[in-house]
Amino acid sequence: MIRSPQNETEWQAYYELRYQLLRAPWGQVKGSEQTADEAQHQHFAFFNDANQIIGVGRLDQTAPNVGQVRFMAVAANQQGKGIGKAIMEKMEKVSLTLGYEKIILHAREVARPFYDKLGYQLVAPSHLLFGEIQHYLMEKTLDA
Repeated sequence: MIRSPQNETEWQAYYELRYQLLRAPWGQVKGSEQTADEAQHQHFAFFNDANQIIGVGRLDQTAPNVGQVRFMAVAANQQGKGIGKAIMEKMEKVSLTLGYEKIILHAREVARPFYDKLGYQLVAPSHLLFGEIQHYLMEKTLDA
């Protein structure tokens, strides 16, 4: 099931997964997995049958008709099972209901093949995170 966390325990698990996968391996401090404007964005969590969060993603609005996917992560032992794809498809459906015509994202180099398979197009190299993780701007035009 994919939905937003609904209580303090679920929010803690949501942010913990983001931290463990997207920040801890590079020695970043706890709290760096969050931004000051978290409440302004839409959050998606994939819950397994045991009600544990094993995948996360955040959808931001960057322009009137443009959404941005951020903080996508799937537990390492759950990758390759369609969880990330399901989260992305859910975010795309929500984006359409919000009137977004396009989604952008900054993919880590290792994740580019995943986004390629989902129809995202490479725009350009974007930034180097933590001085070592190359990111690439990708985008997808949504079909209504």
